[in-house]
Amino acid sequence: MSSFWENVINQNFRKVYKYLESNNLIKGKSDIAKSLGTYNHVINSILKGKRNITVDQINKLVDIYGINANFLFGSSASMLGTNDEFSSHAGGDLVFEGRNNITLVPQKAMAGYALGRNDYEYLENLKKFALPGLEGKLIAFEISGDSMSPTIINGDTVVCESLEPNEPIRDNNVYVVVTDVVVAKRVQQVKRNNQLSELVLISDNPTYQPYNIELEEVRQLLRVKGRITNYGFN
Repeated sequence: MSSFWENVINQNFRKVYKYLESNNLIKGKSDIAKSLGTYNHVINSILKGKRNITVDQINKLVDIYGINANFLFGSSASMLGTNDEFSSHAGGDLVFEGRNNITLVPQKAMAGYALGRNDYEYLENLKKFALPGLEGKLIAFEISGDSMSPTIINGDTVVCESLEPNEPIRDNNVYVVVTDVVVAKRVQQVKRNNQLSELVLISDNPTYQPYNIELEEVRQLLRVKGRITNYGFN
């Protein structure tokens, strides 16, 4: 059996689809495809275990049909949100089972995050979610482009924790670097007189050349703990 069929998120999506259809909340594949911003044949492929549901489609399931995201990820038995498990506020932030410890920064909000990462109101207007086994205050970024391929591919979401002041940087590890923009790169340190002065940002895709940034340009450095792909979290 293919990994698409065995993916717990795809398995639970099939359960959601059956629930929505049996309760006349959707008229069929074309109906839910339109709501999720995709095509009939894509939904059919997910249901048959030939491809994976995407993070964007999961977000729309939650927003449009009130599905409990933790059910999709396999960490809750409740398919639908309740007052305790799920609420959608005017600002758009989602609370899953009281553990809204991961803030999601979608690709379209990247520029805003660079400027508003310390703004409480800005952060509260971003969606929140949880994943089994991930504790603490975390930030997730939707990645676009192929500069980190094949390690991180277009559409992946990386889950990160911010480095504490004076916490050491590990050369050649992957970080999200926040300057005027937000990028995911491998990082190498450049020191002058035994003091860290620059970072070299390196793409895993060799068609992109490394480049240097001054340490003073860095507003935040976040360690990548894992990524959400079409195959789940790893």
